[in-house]
Amino acid sequence: MSKYVDVYLLPIPEENVPAYKKLATKAGKLFIKHGALKYREYVASDLNVQDVVPFPKRIKLNEGETLVYAAVEFSSESHRNKAMKAIFADPDMNAMMSDKPLFNYKRMVYGGFKILVDL
Repeated sequence: MSKYVDVYLLPIPEENVPAYKKLATKAGKLFIKHGALKYREYVASDLNVQDVVPFPKRIKLNEGETLVYAAVEFSSESHRNKAMKAIFADPDMNAMMSDKPLFNYKRMVYGGFKILVDL
């Protein structure tokens, strides 16, 4: 069975990173509870690159924003689909959603990927 990964790019105000880390930790535990094999989130540290298109230009980061990259691994796409149904049906997921989001969901970039190389 080939593995499958959901990838998210989240432009987020730098001031919200500590609160987002707490939220992401709770979310990660929920994803693992419902079958995700791995749950990782990364915060940008080097976005001023040369000779290629840097993330801030493509994502259009605003002043005071940084980028969070999240990757959630599943055993297959069908496994992901089943797990996501369970995750979003879990009352703990709704409890995590605050009235005031920590980032603009409309600017989030998302995609599901089959793993091409896994060393």
